[in-house]
Amino acid sequence: MALRNIRKIGDPVLTKQAKQVKEVNEKTKILIHDMLETMYKEYGVGLAAPQVGILKRIVVIDISSECDSPVVLINPVIVETSGEQTGAEGCLSVPGKSGIVTRPNYAKVKAFNEKMEEIEVEGEGLMARALCHEIDHLDGHLYVEKVEGDLIDNRELEEDGE
Repeated sequence: MALRNIRKIGDPVLTKQAKQVKEVNEKTKILIHDMLETMYKEYGVGLAAPQVGILKRIVVIDISSECDSPVVLINPVIVETSGEQTGAEGCLSVPGKSGIVTRPNYAKVKAFNEKMEEIEVEGEGLMARALCHEIDHLDGHLYVEKVEGDLIDNRELEEDGE
């Protein structure tokens, strides 16, 4: 396994549509494990393949407090949402910044796991936010497009909390 470089806002790969994964081969398995390792090292709760420069429809999510293990989603599609939540959101591709974003409070996703078995994942709160955020990456969208108001420097948030 290896750490991957996270692409930052302004990198054109982050605005492109990711391609469907047709099969999981050794290269795909390595990518998934590298994505997990990179996400954990950067203290993220989710990471999409385009964020590491790979235009494949792969997402990893681990919100720790609610999951026993990381969720790997291949070719995910949101099939249901409900409710609404508004809160601060950040992204490993937009380091040091946060913004207020409204997302569904519940989301259900159909996808494939690492064995290309069809799975369904659903979540509320942070998990719903992470599912929607990461799937947006697969379609070339960053959360900054949805920010209500201005982006906030995270250092200002820390100072306000003291």
